[in-house]
Amino acid sequence: MQYKFHTLLNRTAHSAQNYLRPYLSELGLSPGQPKVLRCLALLGPCSQRTLADHCEVDPSAICRMLDSLEREGLLLRSPSKTDRRTGEVSLTEKGRTVFDAWEARCMTIEERMLQNFSPEERTQFVEYLTRAYRNVGGRLL
Repeated sequence: MQYKFHTLLNRTAHSAQNYLRPYLSELGLSPGQPKVLRCLALLGPCSQRTLADHCEVDPSAICRMLDSLEREGLLLRSPSKTDRRTGEVSLTEKGRTVFDAWEARCMTIEERMLQNFSPEERTQFVEYLTRAYRNVGGRLL
């Protein structure tokens, strides 16, 4: 059976999520939280609004995620140094450690998915996926 592109894309994402799901609970994370940790790791300290925008989630949803991550000691919220009306969110050392462990697991599945791809094919694949993502309104950091 020959699957359509959208079906293959969804099935591949679903398989990767199934592979990674056990590691979420092992690291004490919920779905969606690794994305928040990734944004903080890449952007550094930032506002809740910036996180919501970069994670493409509703501000109320990001608030709940931040509450949970803060309780687990993975991030800190503090007053902004530049704007008294907003707060700043930053990773703790524990948050950085958990994020690094998550990234290592993600690299394992990425390597498995891309085995037998040449370096050039990997580069092209990333370029194609980036372009497709932007074509449907996605924004990259």
